[in-house]
Amino acid sequence: MPQHPRHPQQHHTRARRRLRREVPGTVGLVADAQDFAAMRAYRSFTFDDHRDYLDQVDGLLRSLAAQGIHTTVALFDPEEYADYCDDHGLDPDTAAARTRFTAELAGSSTGLPYTGQPIDELVPLLVDEAVRQATWEYATMLLAGLGTCAECGEDIGQASLERAGRILKRLVEGGGPGHHHLVCSIPAQDEQLVAVLHADAPDRPGGPPRVEGRDGLDFVTVLAAGIALAGPGGVVLRSSTDGLGDRVHGWRLQQGRVVPLSAAAVFDAYCTDADTGDPVAPEPGVEYHPGYEVDEPDPHH
Repeated sequence: MPQHPRHPQQHHTRARRRLRREVPGTVGLVADAQDFAAMRAYRSFTFDDHRDYLDQVDGLLRSLAAQGIHTTVALFDPEEYADYCDDHGLDPDTAAARTRFTAELAGSSTGLPYTGQPIDELVPLLVDEAVRQATWEYATMLLAGLGTCAECGEDIGQASLERAGRILKRLVEGGGPGHHHLVCSIPAQDEQLVAVLHADAPDRPGGPPRVEGRDGLDFVTVLAAGIALAGPGGVVLRSSTDGLGDRVHGWRLQQGRVVPLSAAAVFDAYCTDADTGDPVAPEPGVEYHPGYEVDEPDPHH
């Protein structure tokens, strides 16, 4: 005969605790003071000091982690929240509505897993992730709206993505072994599109580079948008190899092509303040090199 526990209530409590550790959670974080002020318009949102609110969230995250609960943190945007409540017929001035909206955030790709980061480190990481996701979505929308080529019927956005992927491969291969940091900047109609990529190229010839996370997708999408729009833009690659100084190469986008810059142009671009135009002192140990050929000789798109 099966043995029943002597204290069934304690047994059930322990079982629920074990099960709770296997249920992930999501915390919606109001990251900046302006958004916090917007949330204070709801009487049911009982916090009145943003610093205290952040400290309370920090304590909650540490408490959940101590219980072995995996938690994702996502940005809680008041405007998106208000739209969500309007679309679903919810009263926004309720904790239940905030809970439903936060549950929806769990399915977004802008959340970050909590791994013990202090709240002051977690907030900028969340903001950066949200900006990156918004940049990718905007660049994807631009590419999707370009339609087909009048001459050959080819999908312009897809062709630009494929070409940008080949260009990225040549960029990393041309940088040689080591760690590569690439930045692609494209001025679009509504905003500046910026993508950052980190890649490690192996010492052995022909070995595939290792790209961090989804950096490759973001970079290729932004570069493809710049190619397809045929406007201005730029790419900078900074390479680091053990035992050597850092090397910087640069390219400009011109009429849909990625064109190498001279060493002097790379130096001027890298040593000029982008906001003021004032010169910036070059970094010690950094060498400025011309770009190399990475684009196709006569690309159709």
